[in-house]
Amino acid sequence: MSKACVFPGQGAQFVGMGKDLYESNPKAKELFDKANEILGYRITDIMFEGTDEDLKQTKVTQPAVFLHSVVTALCIDDFKPDMVAGHSLGEFSALTAAGALAFSDGLKLVYARAMAMQKACEATPSTMAAVIGLADEEIERICAEVMQTVGVVVPANYNSPGQVVISGSVEAVKEACARLKQAGAKRALPLAVGGAFHSPLMEPAQAELAKAIEVAPLSTPVCPIYQNVDAKPHTDPVEIKENLLKQLTSPVRWTQSVKQMIIDGMTDFVECGPGQVLTGLIGRIQKSL
Repeated sequence: MSKACVFPGQGAQFVGMGKDLYESNPKAKELFDKANEILGYRITDIMFEGTDEDLKQTKVTQPAVFLHSVVTALCIDDFKPDMVAGHSLGEFSALTAAGALAFSDGLKLVYARAMAMQKACEATPSTMAAVIGLADEEIERICAEVMQTVGVVVPANYNSPGQVVISGSVEAVKEACARLKQAGAKRALPLAVGGAFHSPLMEPAQAELAKAIEVAPLSTPVCPIYQNVDAKPHTDPVEIKENLLKQLTSPVRWTQSVKQMIIDGMTDFVECGPGQVLTGLIGRIQKSL
């Protein structure tokens, strides 16, 4: 039996996340305290006792979800996955848990990513929307049509069959949602996010993050990581770095990644991090096979 550890992205956070680990596990407490020192502020205070508003800021959310996910994985006895994968931000958690990045380097890289994305979000009014019950090809076609006449809008997350998130300018996402509903989508709901993640509007963040990724000491992971940009397994640090950078403006191919992992022999998925979002998505993907 093969085991994969998967790591969630932004959106999985909740107030109180990690507090039980901090209070019950000495190793977890050590890592949480180290994160506070690295970041220069007590992120644990926000995670354990902050408000939803505090926690959902990109510059806080990303290091918080990363921290909870990596600590969860590293506190598992005999942590030896056969494969790893992460949803968006979760890719950095996966690489750190799999030994490709040191804990401190992974956290610093995630914080740099979060700050770059926060800046890009503030520069251009943009958003995302969840589309339920429409074929991927139809969503791609309608987004391409709106791109030609209204503005930037692209498929951003292929989460599971029948669930795709689109991303782009506020006006273009609104127009795409209207057309997607007309085309038969059960729902096309704007999400409470302040940016167009995994779209061309993240190019300014990509340019900024390139410097941090270039100098990050990344080594070969202990097992293959299935990356978002191509849904294929990678172990070469140079390829992994290139894909991490492309990921900011490319869609998260989660459905395709999970399907490929199953084809490659995966039988057991373990979610490391806050919530069970990925577990639910994986269940739907498995049922579609």
